[in-house]
Amino acid sequence: MFTRPSRRGVVRSAVALTSLAAASALALTGCAPGGSAPAASSSVDVSTTLTKDKVELTIADETGFPVTEKLADEFTKQHPNITFKINRDTFANLTANAPKLLASDTPPDLIRLPTIGDTVKDGLLANLDPYSEAYGWDAWSESQLAPLRVDADGIRGKGSLYQLGLGYSVTGIYMNLKLAKQLGIDAPPATLGELEDDFATAKAAGVLPIMAGDKDGVVNFVIQAAMNQYGDKAEMSDWIFNKPGATYDTKGNVQGAELIRSWADAGYFPSDINAIDYASFVSRFQGGEGLFTFNGNWAAADTQAKMGDDVDFFLVPPVKAGGDHVAMGAANSFSVAAKSKHLNEIVYFLNWIHTDEAARQIVVDVTGAAPGGDPSQALPTVPAGSLLEDALKMSAQIGAENGQVDFMSNATAGIYAGAIIPESQLLVTSKITGQDFVDAVQDFYTKELAG
Repeated sequence: MFTRPSRRGVVRSAVALTSLAAASALALTGCAPGGSAPAASSSVDVSTTLTKDKVELTIADETGFPVTEKLADEFTKQHPNITFKINRDTFANLTANAPKLLASDTPPDLIRLPTIGDTVKDGLLANLDPYSEAYGWDAWSESQLAPLRVDADGIRGKGSLYQLGLGYSVTGIYMNLKLAKQLGIDAPPATLGELEDDFATAKAAGVLPIMAGDKDGVVNFVIQAAMNQYGDKAEMSDWIFNKPGATYDTKGNVQGAELIRSWADAGYFPSDINAIDYASFVSRFQGGEGLFTFNGNWAAADTQAKMGDDVDFFLVPPVKAGGDHVAMGAANSFSVAAKSKHLNEIVYFLNWIHTDEAARQIVVDVTGAAPGGDPSQALPTVPAGSLLEDALKMSAQIGAENGQVDFMSNATAGIYAGAIIPESQLLVTSKITGQDFVDAVQDFYTKELAG
């Protein structure tokens, strides 16, 4: 791949891997533990030793998520007494029917659960805190675990642990190295200011600085990336998790939104940005249009396949050189049924996914997502010099720095379509100010939560 020597000293490398979906992959992350939440409706003596008895574990998963079968097959290969039955349904049906499945007399032991809803309050999910203590999950990245926590008031981001991810994804910036070389740019930017310098260099040379689209709101990646560098990640997480008193109208969010407005004023976005959807901006960037694009690890493998060695992928740089990184991230979240008859076995399986070398390799190979778990554990093997190699390293870095934050589009059910998309379309075409954007999103948020 492209060699990045010394222009800025420290070279900031890649951010995460791939995931199955694109814009629909928006999901989880957050702040800190603490507090409590409703206990599981059934309990057993916690054991970290796998039974020798024959056990069949049931998993309810969405259609088109093959990693569960791959993991189950490998687990049974290592532990022949444990077999699996995997039931699949569409994402929409699984989400809608999850409470009914969990409340039944024969619930799945493990269920794909992207939205917790009232399942914790209704006692349908197993509280994983005793297992976290028994297995030592306190060594894992708290920013990855925080969005999987729920407290006694139903607020995400703190309290007890009710989910784990089968892979964790992160967002960052892709750079067209062929264009960068033509422009004399020999390294990814180490600061946000240097990123803006690169935008200006590209614009002056007639090269589009940022390939982005906002027909379906995914310029949200760019807007929140800017906000994340100026704001307090705990404040953003509190707002996303609906913590009472949390507000979107913070100095950092306004500063980030105003920065986006300045980029729009400078002509750094495509002139037809509001007519470009997610698939189009990805394909246009892969076809050579634009020096940079903001996207997630789920696009890494395909982007490398299309662009070869002419692309790099790195974390959004901080405001100050050497500062910690902050990035939007997501978990492919699964929960254990409180009424599972095999709590020890299914949690053993979850712990194995995060700690076993073969399992971690499967997560990377099948989903492209980072395997999570202890950031100090050896990373899976990927092709040398590939985006995935850089991505795995940066996923470990963002975990070690506890720099992962949920997507702001997940704050409420209606905020993405009702406020973020229409208001961002105005912001990136210089029709409203950054403060106007923040005010409109906060107003919608307040009204939705009140209604």
